[in-house]
Amino acid sequence: MIGTATAALQIEGGDRNNNWYDWASLPGTIKDGTTPLRATDHWRRWREDTELMATLGLQVYRMGVEWSRIEPRPGEFSSEAIDHYREEIGLLRERGVRPLVTLHHFTNPSWFQGIGEWTHPESVNIWLRFVRRVVTDLGDLVDEWVTLNEPNVYAVMTRLYGEFPPGHKSLPETIKVMRHMAIAHCRAYELIHEIQPHATVGFAHHVRSFDPLHVWDSPMAKINTYLFQDALTDAALGGRFALVLGGQPRQVSPGKYYDYLGINYYTRSAVAGISDRVFPGKPVNDLGWEIYPEGLTRIAQDLHARYPGPIWITENGTADNTEAFRSRYLADHLRVIAESDLPFERYYHWCFVDNFEWAEGEIPRFGIVHNDFDTQERTIKPSGHFLAQVIKDRGVTAEALAQYVVPQRYRLG
Repeated sequence: MIGTATAALQIEGGDRNNNWYDWASLPGTIKDGTTPLRATDHWRRWREDTELMATLGLQVYRMGVEWSRIEPRPGEFSSEAIDHYREEIGLLRERGVRPLVTLHHFTNPSWFQGIGEWTHPESVNIWLRFVRRVVTDLGDLVDEWVTLNEPNVYAVMTRLYGEFPPGHKSLPETIKVMRHMAIAHCRAYELIHEIQPHATVGFAHHVRSFDPLHVWDSPMAKINTYLFQDALTDAALGGRFALVLGGQPRQVSPGKYYDYLGINYYTRSAVAGISDRVFPGKPVNDLGWEIYPEGLTRIAQDLHARYPGPIWITENGTADNTEAFRSRYLADHLRVIAESDLPFERYYHWCFVDNFEWAEGEIPRFGIVHNDFDTQERTIKPSGHFLAQVIKDRGVTAEALAQYVVPQRYRLG
């Protein structure tokens, strides 16, 4: 099944009660000086976007619900926000698009940020209160869930590199955040199944290939792989917390905490000492990330060998502002999936409409639909027509390759 993925804050607009609006209001935090206040105005234009998804024949759609809208103050829940999401999800289902709902995708209510968000000792319980309410209120419409999006990226960007709010640079805080989020996933997995025994639950894990730039970088490549993703893999999927994540918590016992393997895959890293670089002469996107389709099946094979289960590519996409290579990117990644004997079930392309791309602002364009941010006019890109054709034909035909893929070329780094 093929569709697209997105995050609430990156598209909705209009919300001033979240940490990313607060962060973007500070000078120098967003590269182009924009804020998520307008984004793609999806909060008001969701009907238009849903109809457009249906027009393209999308089978599945990964969407987020914005915590700051649903719980604007601690313990106070907005029935208006819940009703809004119910209406949106209802229309998706009417149009034959199956929703996969993400419960946390990088953003926090301002009040949660104010108490230290995921470093707070009660952060897990506070978030689970929100999870219980959302799953209870939406459970008759949704039974497929992503608990957390990319806890490793969240921890590193907020607490190690300082490029996401609150902009701290602290290794102990990074570890604490990753530990708390892994605990939160395991407990949310149990809670959701308690409320909805038939639910399908996982988390969206950012994984990449870490390959040595030189032979002497091999040990560091293995260390990076473990610290960035493998320790979290064991904690969140298997409930086994290594010492690097603070050891086994009393709230979580080793076990199985996933119904599918959610993989967010974009690129690989060329490891040189303590730096992540790009292999010279390889294809790159507009952000300078290497385009390496084979890495998708490499990391999926490794993950599936340790934690067998159905594989959902919960994100895969590329920044291509001139539509020079996105169709080729899509075809190459779908090809490695099709040629694999792994149990791939879903592919969610990032993303549907060009959106607010976190610290990069509105500059990089990942969508299969172009958005004019000034007018909010949507225009289907060639890659959108190509993906629609793939869905319609149940595969990539020679005609689609000739029309959309063959004319395109990657740029070499």
